[in-house]
Amino acid sequence: MTDHVDRVVAQWGAECPDLDVSPMEVFGRLKRLHRLVTGELDRTFAAHGLDAPSFDVLATLKRSGPPYRLTPTGLMQSAMVTSGAITQRLDRLEARGLVTRTRSDLDGRSREVALTPEGHALIERALPDHLATERRLLAGLDEAGAAALVDGMRAMLTALGDVNGPPER
Repeated sequence: MTDHVDRVVAQWGAECPDLDVSPMEVFGRLKRLHRLVTGELDRTFAAHGLDAPSFDVLATLKRSGPPYRLTPTGLMQSAMVTSGAITQRLDRLEARGLVTRTRSDLDGRSREVALTPEGHALIERALPDHLATERRLLAGLDEAGAAALVDGMRAMLTALGDVNGPPER
């Protein structure tokens, strides 16, 4: 079985036989998979009135456990985005009544972001659909293939330094 990337790699191999174009086999497929997967996930999020960044914030707060609150810094570290991007996300979610920002009980200078009951209910509705979409997207892999993919991606991320501890509370 061949795919689009096989054709591209073969063309480069013919055009530049002195170059090892094998990295394109990985990165070309990652790029194409990202585009395909993102479109499917976006449709699932939209069905719940969300986009990927909003889902990410709500899901991060939910998985942090009770009382479902983190500092903006903790959210920023988890989402790997800038403070400006987190601020924009929080502004939108707060305007919709899905999160609140309050002064920290431990340090009055810092803020905490918490799920509202509405935000909690929304993420509880959206998460099962999100997981169903991900399962559907992985249906082309058997259990061993999925495990090998996970192991390979983990090894690559670790080699590139993408390791972090738990988010700041």
